[in-house]
Amino acid sequence: MATESQRRHVHTRSIRVDAYARDDGLWDIEAVLVDTKSRDLQLASGLRAAGDPIHQMRLQVTVDRDLNVRDASAVTTWVPYPGHCNRIEPEYKRLIGLNLARDFRRDVRERLGGVRGCSHLSELAGALPTAAIQGFAGEVKRDDPAQAERKPFQLDRCHALETTGPAVATFYPRWYRGAGPATGKPTSGSSDSEQGETR
Repeated sequence: MATESQRRHVHTRSIRVDAYARDDGLWDIEAVLVDTKSRDLQLASGLRAAGDPIHQMRLQVTVDRDLNVRDASAVTTWVPYPGHCNRIEPEYKRLIGLNLARDFRRDVRERLGGVRGCSHLSELAGALPTAAIQGFAGEVKRDDPAQAERKPFQLDRCHALETTGPAVATFYPRWYRGAGPATGKPTSGSSDSEQGETR
């Protein structure tokens, strides 16, 4: 039997995302990233004491019920290169006009990838879509009749909710595209156009 390896804690990265329902019908989705070390760290910009953040950054977007980004802001409180890292904050206004449910991560890369943005803030942006969906769950009523005709956002976005799988057959039978119980053919009620929808 192999002996258990000894290990020493050196680093913690925490990411927290909160969703807030606003009185004006919009939503704020706020993501915070914090990096800390278990020992003092000598950065090029100076000594960072153990427990003091290497990075502490907040990215917030305001979205409507259709997940369109109406406003965006970034704040970098702790950074490795003060006065330099912080200068990118205004660029995250470029998230305005994107939609969290439609190609959001791709669009973030196009607008803010590489030297056009901050790798840590853009990483936070990647956490926003699914956090927003979780925030909406149980809060946003899809009472628009047109919404009932659209494939639920979460289908075909993870292995459990593939539209050919048993979970969809059980919980979302209308959108199930697997083999029918008797015919071996795809079930009725779903079309290629529905399969391609993301909302």
